[in-house]
Parts: sequence; C-alpha cells; structure tokens
Amino acid sequence: MESAFEKALRPRIISWVQERAEANGGFLNRAELLDFHIDGQKLPIIDYSRGIRNPASFESTLSIVSATDGPYDDTESEDGLLHYAYREGDPWSGDNRKLRNAMATGAPLILFRKEVPNIYTPVAPVYVVEDYPEERTFIIALDESFNFVHDVRHMPEPERIYALRLAKERLHQPAFRTRVIIAYGTQCAICELKYGSLLDAAHIIPDSHERGVPTVNNGLALCKIHHAAYDQNMLGVTPDYEVRISRDLLEKVDGPMLRHGLQEMHGRTIQLPQRRADRPSAEFLAWRYEQFGVGAEPSA
Repeated sequence: MESAFEKALRPRIISWVQERAEANGGFLNRAELLDFHIDGQKLPIIDYSRGIRNPASFESTLSIVSATDGPYDDTESEDGLLHYAYREGDPWSGDNRKLRNAMATGAPLILFRKEVPNIYTPVAPVYVVEDYPEERTFIIALDESFNFVHDVRHMPEPERIYALRLAKERLHQPAFRTRVIIAYGTQCAICELKYGSLLDAAHIIPDSHERGVPTVNNGLALCKIHHAAYDQNMLGVTPDYEVRISRDLLEKVDGPMLRHGLQEMHGRTIQLPQRRADRPSAEFLAWRYEQFGVGAEPSA
C-alpha cells in the first residue's frame, strides 16, 4: 500500500521536477536532484550510485534512470515501452519489491533519461504496468491506460501506434532538446540568449522527413522567435554557418523586435558547439537552405 504521506508528496515532487526542468531548458543536473528538499527535509530524487531511487520512507519506487550506455539492461522496444531490468539478487525483495508495489498501487514514477553525463531529462509521470519474472523485466509505460492492456508484449495495432507516438513526444523529443541545448551551452546559436526556458532544439531536416534524424548534428539551439522564423523559412542558415533573413522581412518596417531581433541577425555567424561531432552537418544545412530558397534571399 501507499501511505497518505507518500501519496501527497509524489505530485509535489513531480511538479517541481517538471517546473525546474523547463526553467533549465528541459533537463536537470545531478547536483540539484541530489540536493532536493521538501518541507525542510532533504529528499534526493535520484540515488547517489544506482539507477533506481527507493526512499526508505516510501513503499514504492520514486524514480528510475535509463541510460543507453549505463550498466543496466534497459531497452526501449519497438512497442514504445521501456523494458526495465530487475535489480540483481532476490527478484522478490528490495528494489524489485518496491517497483512491483508501484505497479500494484498505480503510483506514478519519474523516469530520467541520462544521455549526457550528469544531465537528466525527466519524463513524468510514468507507470509500471507489467512484471515478467521469467524475463526479469518490468514494463514501464508513459500512460496509465496501458494498465488495462492484457499483455503489452502483444498489443493490438492501435495501442502499439499510440505507444510509439507517446514515445516520440515524451521520450525522443525531450531527449533531443536536452542534447542539443547542452551542446550549444544553453544559448541560442543566433542571438546568444541564455535563458533555458526560452530555448528550443530546432531540427535542421524536420523530424517528419525520412532523413530527419534526432541527432545533435541535425539540430540548432534557437530561442523561440528564431526557431519560429527558421521553421517558416523567414530565416535561413547557410552551410558555412551564416544567418540569412528573407528579403520580405528585411524590407519591412516595424518595431524594435523586428529590427534588433531579426533584421540585425542577417549576416551573423552562428555560435557552434565546442565538440566538432555536435556541430550542424553541412549537408543537412545545405538541404534546409534550399528550402529557404534563393528567392527569399536579399540581392547583394
């Protein structure tokens, strides 16, 4: 069972995680998760050394960490669900017991994706919906509705499509945003705005396109106005990293936002990630710049 104390704390912790992550740009760092306090008491939200957090005062797991290069055998399957491996040892006690209790009570958990050292992308709430002892695996879903699927390993096609869409929206897109914004030092590549909550990860080749891979070299960290202008081909970036503003915008007369926020960006060189591997692909930029169009460029 879940105590009234624990049941009351969970939504407060989840809300703090979501608000803090959004203020940062979609992620939290290890230090702030370990130093979390509530009602004057310290309550770390992640474990110091393990991929699961089971506070002593909680009957059910509070959070789990999934890392593609970590020590745990956790994989996201083709059905959009996370297969979370049992902890070593007795499958019926300790951490495994508290995860199983979360499944029994429907308690919401926080999933942290760790794809950058010491940086965590939160996904919450998530739910433990199945337990397969023969595989030593729990199934974690992004929606509590999957509790009502008889066997998530053999979902009907509509449910599988829904699960994959949820995974894209709640796992892949936030993780992409984290990786891109961190790569660019939490600043807009064009205007250098450094407020994480005002930054997005813009795809160079859109994610709806077959070539729109969710890799850092297919992304640009942009403030919301430059992201919108980029998506609408009012702003382009050349393969050699120069900003171009469309002729229509350059010829308009409006207030200071247009003048300083867009028109004065024309001809600037974007700020690049320090790691060469994270820098935008010249091939991707060239493809996208064609969409911006020669007709959109001002004459020399």
